[in-house]
Amino acid sequence: MFSLDGYRALRTDGGVVRRTDRAVLAVTGKDRADWLQGLVTNDVAALAPGDTRYAAYLTPQGRMITDLNVVARPDRLLLDVPAQLAGALRERLDGLIFAEDAQVLDAPSLDVWTAIPPGGGPFVDAIVAAGESHGFPYPEIDFETFEVARIERGIPRFLVDMDTETIPLEAGIEDRAISFTKGCYVGQEVIVRVTHRGGGRVAKKLVRWQADASAAIVPLPGARISADERDIGRVTSAVFSPGKAAVVGLGYVHRDFVEAGTEVTVVWNDARSKVTIE
Repeated sequence: MFSLDGYRALRTDGGVVRRTDRAVLAVTGKDRADWLQGLVTNDVAALAPGDTRYAAYLTPQGRMITDLNVVARPDRLLLDVPAQLAGALRERLDGLIFAEDAQVLDAPSLDVWTAIPPGGGPFVDAIVAAGESHGFPYPEIDFETFEVARIERGIPRFLVDMDTETIPLEAGIEDRAISFTKGCYVGQEVIVRVTHRGGGRVAKKLVRWQADASAAIVPLPGARISADERDIGRVTSAVFSPGKAAVVGLGYVHRDFVEAGTEVTVVWNDARSKVTIE
């Protein structure tokens, strides 16, 4: 449940949340890094123990199967993935091992935590043994309070703001999830074609928006976004932000409407709210 006290503490002191929406897989074997390097979008081959790198795993058509944080340990790579997909991902990845010395295992004894530094600093993820201290010097907050902070900062969450129809460029995660200098990976041809030949132009983009002060209803995911009575997108996440005293959210809009300051309308049931792209 959202806590206003926790939210206020988060803004002044930071906070840490146990990510019950995430689970951990482990990749072992001497070929683990080279094998994973050929599958995911970011450069994970040279990670040193303790390093973490965000990436995506794509279909050959460039659409996301999942996002993941890859954490290097001396004897394994840990994959922080959506909990809802963990079992299917383990089976899918295991089926892609042929002659390589690699194994993909469940790691149910490990928890994922995310720290939110105060002052707008980046989120920091950590994987620790269940029941052990997360190691962050921040008070613990609940997941609903974390969600408000996440949406305020415009950070997409897989299975909420990104799904299996999403191309990473649409979600705007390419700067932190994609290496444009590494070798081949699944779906690379589509990413390169859109980036270099298409100038990075995609039909829709994920944007952050804020409703005007008169908006009293928080729209649910799927609410329409329109401009001049034309449907141009949909809402993916929305919350009331105490810090902004306004409804804020994320959503996909047609590429002609992504510029900051653009005014559009969110339509939810009979309610219409004027919102501004940020």
